[in-house]
Amino acid sequence: MEVLWAAFIKNGPPPSYEKIEKGIAKRAKRLSQMSKAKAQFLIGTSGWTYPDWERVFYPEDWPKSRWLEYYATRFSTVEVNATFYRTFKDQTYRRWHERVPKNFHYVLKAPRVITHHKHLKGTEEEIKNFWRSAALLEDKLGLILLQLAPSTPYDPERLKQALRTFGDPGKVAVEFRHKKWLTDETRELLNEIGSVFCAVDSPKSKLVDWITSEVAYFRLHGREQWYAYDYSLQELREIAILAKRMEKLGAQKIYIFFNNDFNGYAPRNALTLLEMLVTGQSEALLRIDNVELT
Repeated sequence: MEVLWAAFIKNGPPPSYEKIEKGIAKRAKRLSQMSKAKAQFLIGTSGWTYPDWERVFYPEDWPKSRWLEYYATRFSTVEVNATFYRTFKDQTYRRWHERVPKNFHYVLKAPRVITHHKHLKGTEEEIKNFWRSAALLEDKLGLILLQLAPSTPYDPERLKQALRTFGDPGKVAVEFRHKKWLTDETRELLNEIGSVFCAVDSPKSKLVDWITSEVAYFRLHGREQWYAYDYSLQELREIAILAKRMEKLGAQKIYIFFNNDFNGYAPRNALTLLEMLVTGQSEALLRIDNVELT
């Protein structure tokens, strides 16, 4: 892993503002390779505004006000967790839309009042208001992430009603924070509605290969500890193999987000996985195209 990180430092963020600007077109072309694959692998991180990413991921002389623009030269998607904690004005969504390239996709985390305060009960107004805001992203809205709190009662009918309140249930991915939801009934419900199952990797859960729509979704929080965890090359290879399995099972789009933001681990791991699944340019990385998946 140290060798890979050294390679990233060597070939990663250029030393000057001017060189970064000139490299944007080249990186955008590299990202476009994703759409040429059988499945589109959309790899990114959970957020982009972490101070400790400066000089690790962001060049020192790159303005913080334009970190999103730089991020979008490296990745084609980002998960926005800030929408879970607070509301934003319409102008913010419109600016987000304008600041990124054509094929960039946002995933917005649904407000906690819906999932953690009201536990999906009596949330029709909140869901409709949030959907209206999210729709301002237009073609750059990838998905809504609906994260169910561990304490949310197991009530498939309540979940079904909530999902159907969104303008397009197929644009909603559901992350279950308790194993009680991992039932055949839940899987069938998501299949019926066309919503996306979110596979979670964390100290409390392992990734599973459920496919409930044409979209697959991974959230990677860390294994031995939450957030402050650096995935090893072997662990990233396992994730890549699982993503390839999802492709074989019929996923057309596969979102993979790293939420291990401490110390810049998230962009570091995401760039390595991007090499494995999309660009395949580094001989130091394992080739997985011919791996037999069971």
